[in-house]
Amino acid sequence: MNIQDHIVMGITPGSIAEEMGIEPGDRLISINGQKIEDIFDYQFYSEDEEILLLVEKADGEQWELEIEKDADEQLGMEFGSGLMDEYRSCRNKCMFCFIDQMPEGMRETLYFKDDDSRLSFLQGNYVTLTNMSGHDIERIIRYRLEPINISFQTMNPELRCRMLHNRFAGDALKKVEQLYEGGIEMNGQIVLCKGINDGAELEHSIRELTRYLPLLRSVSVVPVGLTKFRDGLYPLEPFTKDDAKQVLETVHRWQEKLWKEHGLHFIHAGDEWYLLAGEEIPEEERYDGYLQLENGVGMLRLLHEEFRAALAASAGDRERRILSIATGRLAYPYLKRMAEQIEEKYPETTIRVYGIRNDFFGERITVSGLITGQDLTAQLQERELGEKLLIPCNMLKADEDIFLDDYTVKQVSDALQVPVVIVKSSGQDLIDAVVDGSGK
Repeated sequence: MNIQDHIVMGITPGSIAEEMGIEPGDRLISINGQKIEDIFDYQFYSEDEEILLLVEKADGEQWELEIEKDADEQLGMEFGSGLMDEYRSCRNKCMFCFIDQMPEGMRETLYFKDDDSRLSFLQGNYVTLTNMSGHDIERIIRYRLEPINISFQTMNPELRCRMLHNRFAGDALKKVEQLYEGGIEMNGQIVLCKGINDGAELEHSIRELTRYLPLLRSVSVVPVGLTKFRDGLYPLEPFTKDDAKQVLETVHRWQEKLWKEHGLHFIHAGDEWYLLAGEEIPEEERYDGYLQLENGVGMLRLLHEEFRAALAASAGDRERRILSIATGRLAYPYLKRMAEQIEEKYPETTIRVYGIRNDFFGERITVSGLITGQDLTAQLQERELGEKLLIPCNMLKADEDIFLDDYTVKQVSDALQVPVVIVKSSGQDLIDAVVDGSGK
């Protein structure tokens, strides 16, 4: 099957497709004479009120169907892939790639390196632009696929080629200019590597990126994640406390300048920098509406603000509870502080907070989203956990009760002999989970 073989996998009951006799197994050939590349072509051409569909039945017979419909009415055809195309994998060999630092034997999907601009629009993924053709740029502009999230790393073309280990990576930056001229909103990311793209190179990158304001709405600076599985990879060093302070000084200086000139802070430091530097997380206003949450920028501030409001609104009680919370070492001080505040409001509640050391990937990895089921089980085996154990939802695969190492929540619960409650992301969810277990 090639990318044009869009086989219908399902039909929405009562839809236009069902009314026209389209069935699972039929092949969509074109809409209004246009070949369909992916879901964006399909949605774009099917928005017309008058449509000419060309469909091939399972026996090879081709049907030409004239359809009149409302502009916002869906055709009702379902396809095997949500993208209606194969995902584009990454062609780079980045010196900082996290996937290259994973051990063997994990589930296959964890090793797929995507670099697909369509997933940037659909799921918020960051792309390097090295996979994108002129045709891709034209479609992004025509279909208004925005915002596009871009992994810049550096605005020095030669250095970008070296960091991405791709001789076209520098030229790919010219596509940012095309997106800017096309009026496409963007967000950016810089994965900072010590001695590579920090210092003067970071200053240069920020200065160059400000040329794309206001369409480039935000740029995050996050530290490279280094696991213990780096044999044969580029020798990168971890950042120190003094390094983190220097990064924050640079970011804050640019924030002050750009706020005065544009009313945006624009450049944002990931939460890890503040914890490493021993500095307080900035006030909420500094995050410009939390545009970079998925990159770990402002997550702790948002959690704190939501928690503070929810706790103030709660009535409190004197019901006796003993429970525990597990988190990564990065967020441990914040969760510990929140637990103490809950105990003040609920005097008969006892909360034990455990910061889990990442033995699986290495102690340099401190975020809760990379904690495995086996580390959780091993380190809590002899601990006092109380009536239930709370864990954040980002420890698990999306919409499934499975950890990165394929341990299930049930396995962890059985091993620790305690119910495990999955807490969603907000401060209210945390309080609910403590008080009545409704976080799952």
